Amino acid sequence: MTNGFTLIDSGRSTLVDARIASGRVRIAKDDLRQAVGWELKPEGLCRGSVCVPVSDPSLLGDGREIDLQALAGALGCPLALDTDERAAALGTPASDRAASLANLEAPDFRLPDFEGTLHSLSEYRGKKVLLIAYASW
Repeated sequence: MTNGFTLIDSGRSTLVDARIASGRVRIAKDDLRQAVGWELKPEGLCRGSVCVPVSDPSLLGDGREIDLQALAGALGCPLALDTDERAAALGTPASDRAASLANLEAPDFRLPDFEGTLHSLSEYRGKKVLLIAYASW
């Protein structure tokens, strides 16, 4: 069955055609390239000038479609997948997360204070900051 499937990568959501069978999601290689920028080439999975070698390209798919779970595994990206909701999100690769941890610099983000004024973490670079987070679940 091929229908609309939401693929999220780097905060960007793209609707692609996908085929779901036996819990596996397969996306047409052209749709995948447009959605996340990765494409399968003879040298491996490539996005721009960056290529990740793939020892067995047949594990990624048949050449026309790419298996989303296999793609995430080859790239070292966590994958949040819900086939019932026809949606998936690719996470940041482990190597990128490790580099962020190594430099001990938190990613920038913006949050409102109690009065609704937005503040970004980058406004406080070089200063000590205490963040208090709460979740109801």
